[in-house]
Amino acid sequence: MRYSVPDLAAGDWHASELEVEKSRFIAWVCHAPDAAAFEALLAAARRLHPNASHHCSAFIAGPPGEQLAIGFSDDGEPGGTAGRPMYQVLEGAGLGHIGCVVTRHFGGTKLGTGGLARAYGQAVSEALANLPTRGITERSPLRLRVDFAGEAQVRAWCIERDIPVDAADYGPDGVVLTLGWPRDAERDLSALTSRLKGRLETLDPDPA
Repeated sequence: MRYSVPDLAAGDWHASELEVEKSRFIAWVCHAPDAAAFEALLAAARRLHPNASHHCSAFIAGPPGEQLAIGFSDDGEPGGTAGRPMYQVLEGAGLGHIGCVVTRHFGGTKLGTGGLARAYGQAVSEALANLPTRGITERSPLRLRVDFAGEAQVRAWCIERDIPVDAADYGPDGVVLTLGWPRDAERDLSALTSRLKGRLETLDPDPA
């Protein structure tokens, strides 16, 4: 599976601001490969704005469509007016490994449930509009055994197809190369096997 994630280092975030009826909404977005990264963002927002009215949040700590490593919170706003609209924007953007906090400083005018949902959703949308992203490809390990003479050919074949060689274990008769095989690609090694005239052994079974 190939998708985009925030192009942000651990501990960094991207922020933007929105004002609605004198309420100030600050959206913070981070790269969240796990829930702990999102929790660090939430803690930072609370530390930097301790007097804010609310710190609402949503995260997807997995690929787009993830159903388990997700979460959202209204943090005291009326139920369903903040966290869920925020999550829906993240989900609709097709991004993975993403966490978001929207800090609200109340401006004195009540927005109503519909107004709140629109404001929180808009705050996230505006933050995503210029969020730096990078593409990733989900991969699984694939181990190949080849003789020493064939190693360079396997590595050249991998470079041609943008397949990383993650490890090399050398033995007395050859080398076991561990490739990062794209999960969304068919495992077709016929061209490589032909190039090596059969001097290639696959150590991992085809995935079910």
